[in-house]
Amino acid sequence: MYRPTDLDKRLLSALRKDGRAPVSALADQLGVSRATVTSRIAKLTAHGIIVGFTVRVRDAAEASHVRAISFIEVEGRTTDRVIRELRGFPEIQALHTTNGGWDLVAEVSCSDLGEFDDVLRRIRGIQGIVNSETSLLLSSVVR
Repeated sequence: MYRPTDLDKRLLSALRKDGRAPVSALADQLGVSRATVTSRIAKLTAHGIIVGFTVRVRDAAEASHVRAISFIEVEGRTTDRVIRELRGFPEIQALHTTNGGWDLVAEVSCSDLGEFDDVLRRIRGIQGIVNSETSLLLSSVVR
């Protein structure tokens, strides 16, 4: 498995801040040549460290959306089956396994409170889910 170098880590950090930054600006910022930046991006992509490029929008563009984090406790050995079912929810933006008191953490986004209520009901209705706790996200201060 490829282990990112210090330069790779600094490049990834710069790309997280501005994924559309020109290669020449990245090269200047990192103190390397444009060819080095280009080859590092290609290497990071080839090794699956960079898995894609996307756009981020301001919270105001999604202000009408209800966003939440849902902590989910799963019964016994049903985790794989529960994950398969949760993957079918278009409202779940991301799903994570975790340690501690909860087994899964779901990032949920809905168009309104009615849809949000329905999603919570459907999540809690999945066989194998024994408990959940959900918190609404009010604003993002760091992303």
